[in-house]
Amino acid sequence: MPAAFRWHGRAALQVPANTTLLPLPPYSPELNPVERVWLCLREGFLSFRLYQNEQAIVDALCAAWNALRDETGRLTPLTSCP
Repeated sequence: MPAAFRWHGRAALQVPANTTLLPLPPYSPELNPVERVWLCLREGFLSFRLYQNEQAIVDALCAAWNALRDETGRLTPLTSCP
């Protein structure tokens, strides 16, 4: 079993018999759609800012996510693979 599966707790995961898990390479943002979402959030809402405390970071993240969510049709192109 690859080390990545052990680290992520594969033993606790119940995989259906008709499903095969394939590990991603160590760095593969093009294969992980959420990486494009995080890039959009960082570039559009979260970069070049200083935060006073942890709560300010959480508030900024929530505001960024809500702004992205409110952009109708924005998440689909970010998370769809060609």
